[in-house]
Amino acid sequence: MPQGDYIEEFRKRFGERPDLSERERKRRAREPHKIAATSKELRGLKAKIFQRERFKDKVRLRKEEHLLKRGETLKKGKTSEDERLKNALPAYLLDREDAVRAKTLTNTIRQKRKEKGGKWDVPLPKVRPIPDDEVFRVVRTGKKSKQKEWKRMVTKVTFVGDGFTRRPPKYERFIRPMALRMRRANVTHPELKVTFSLDILGVKKNPSSSLYTQLGVITRGTIIEVNVSELGLVTTSGRVVWGKYAQVTNDPERDGTINAVMLI
Repeated sequence: MPQGDYIEEFRKRFGERPDLSERERKRRAREPHKIAATSKELRGLKAKIFQRERFKDKVRLRKEEHLLKRGETLKKGKTSEDERLKNALPAYLLDREDAVRAKTLTNTIRQKRKEKGGKWDVPLPKVRPIPDDEVFRVVRTGKKSKQKEWKRMVTKVTFVGDGFTRRPPKYERFIRPMALRMRRANVTHPELKVTFSLDILGVKKNPSSSLYTQLGVITRGTIIEVNVSELGLVTTSGRVVWGKYAQVTNDPERDGTINAVMLI
């Protein structure tokens, strides 16, 4: 009789140890340390055999996790040849189930993308891309003007933070004139149909170029972040909303002001 039967019989008669679960937990916790110590000590062929077994265990665990994620169960044992042949499909039906599954998966992905995209619908989905020649003007400095044409002056409205300081003129690459710097915007709430004059916190995205976003250039279609703490907006959890995104709907350099629509 194997030793395991004696243990089972003893447990049925007298019960388990009070600390059995704790001992099992500690034993399982010590196993990774033992395996690590063993793998460090082994050398040569024994080390190769040991690592190969470890690799097989890891592959098996990954397969089990993958099947669990897909909602399938791992089939234990191999099916017999007769059962395999009995459930076999003809060649012309092999790809039919895959095609249906692929179509369903594609439709699901499209639906998810549409739902995700619906969250970020903007009032102006398409805007005219603005080239660099229209935004930047070449500034010539120094005696050798042809050699010193590396400076650029921004001709569009820009936003700079409160702690902004210009770099020394010798090292300044982009010049943002004071007259074209703006810190407030007229933001319209689409549901309340009310317009507020709010402070700008930053430029989130300029669709024309990432360089314009970095410089804080505000053009038509730019997404800006505004301070809405004065409006008293509250989330569903009861927290006060501090910043909201809005899209610019006009050309600020022509109108002399920034008009935007809040994104909800």
